[in-house]
Amino acid sequence: MKLLEGKVEIGGDRFGDVDAFVDRLGSIGGANGVTVQAFDARYVVSRRHLERALEVADRERERGEGIVRDRGVEITLYAAGRRQIDRAMEMGVSTGETPLVVVVDGPGDEEAAAEAVDGLLLEETTLGGYDDDRVRSFYDIGAAELAATDAGLEALVLERVALLVVER
Repeated sequence: MKLLEGKVEIGGDRFGDVDAFVDRLGSIGGANGVTVQAFDARYVVSRRHLERALEVADRERERGEGIVRDRGVEITLYAAGRRQIDRAMEMGVSTGETPLVVVVDGPGDEEAAAEAVDGLLLEETTLGGYDDDRVRSFYDIGAAELAATDAGLEALVLERVALLVVER
């Protein structure tokens, strides 16, 4: 798995809308035999967050227990810790300037795909720049839950990723 970081401007000259950008990522993935999935970095608490979502999504797909056909969407569902595609996609690309973390993974040419994706992003470090309030709201993590454990926010988000398997 490769992770790329940067910002993208949706709604400008380069990418008129979200679909154009997502289609471009899909084309890069298809041409290189990999999955390319973009996440709004404000929702991603760590590299481990996306690694765990990828691991669980692939494990469930290997067992024939996948939720959806598209591997990228499956990874997003696990990263979001929910089955509702519309709600999970809030973690994706949106109109305007969005800080992104992009997952490139698969049996094909990850290096070529990563290079192509990197060319679409404005250079900036985004991983680790999550918005605490946004994350807590999205994953429904309240002050009482945080106070009841020694675990930090990352551990609670990783728990949500893992629990999606249980909530069938």
